[in-house]
Amino acid sequence: MMSVDVEISEVGPRDGLQGLKAFVPTSVKTAWITAEAAAGVREIEVCSFVPAKVVPQFTDAREVVAHALSVPGLTVAALVPNLRGAEDAVAAGVHKITFTLSASRSHSLANVRRTPEEQLAEFARIVAFVRGLPKERRPFLSAGLSTVFGCVYEGAVDEGAVRRLASALAEAGADDVSLADTTGSAHPLQVRRVVAVVKAEIGDTLTALHLHDTRGLGLANVLAGLDAGIRAFDAALGGLGGCPFAPGALGNIVTEDLVYMLEAMGLRTGIDLDRLVAARRELAAALPGERFVGHLHHAGVPKGFRPPSASIP
Repeated sequence: MMSVDVEISEVGPRDGLQGLKAFVPTSVKTAWITAEAAAGVREIEVCSFVPAKVVPQFTDAREVVAHALSVPGLTVAALVPNLRGAEDAVAAGVHKITFTLSASRSHSLANVRRTPEEQLAEFARIVAFVRGLPKERRPFLSAGLSTVFGCVYEGAVDEGAVRRLASALAEAGADDVSLADTTGSAHPLQVRRVVAVVKAEIGDTLTALHLHDTRGLGLANVLAGLDAGIRAFDAALGGLGGCPFAPGALGNIVTEDLVYMLEAMGLRTGIDLDRLVAARRELAAALPGERFVGHLHHAGVPKGFRPPSASIP
């Protein structure tokens, strides 16, 4: 497996689809996963294990996971909000579980119907469950702290609370912690400052950022994250996605635009841009009428551009 400088996790099949009203056929989801993996994407968050009455989009979660597990070299991730979801994810065989906890009380109640403190206690139960499994069945347990940079209900989020919750997640047993700009409120100086604050508390346990481009600052915030030492980022093909429990918070950062920026800067992602753009084109054709954004698919890869990943055997 080739060495990379920056890891990109594709979250579109989960975050990009969770807010769509129409059910996306399982065949479209599996074709998407296959195409991105073929382009060199090494980790994909393929679904969420939540009650069907809450998010009907993931009623086929087991089938999607089963397909993803058949793709060689792919790390298969799924988001879970509670212990029941974690149990279902483990039963399905995922490699990685992402647990979500909101730094905003109002968003937490809207999203999972628990306060942050109650959700932290739920995470402790998940840790105990995972640690009780045989080693060969234990998934990687990632804790995602959401609404870190702002909340549509409460506005500014206390950075001290963010630091304390990140510390609590690490102490509870998270294998790593990521910070999410759920509402697309962040700006680069804020990203740099908050990452530094959290890193001072939990060190290298903070590994990743989940950024949205709601206000056009997504890639600028990636640069701020890179400056602060982050080397893993979530993104969605075509910028699909947003949190259905955070009104107006549309748009993950665009996977293909992110890959182009990083590769143009000389940072290896291991991802083939031409194949990634082709995957986006196929997905857009399969989801007519859905909101796709971004720039690379319009302008194309510049003539003579040779990304560093192309030179890696």
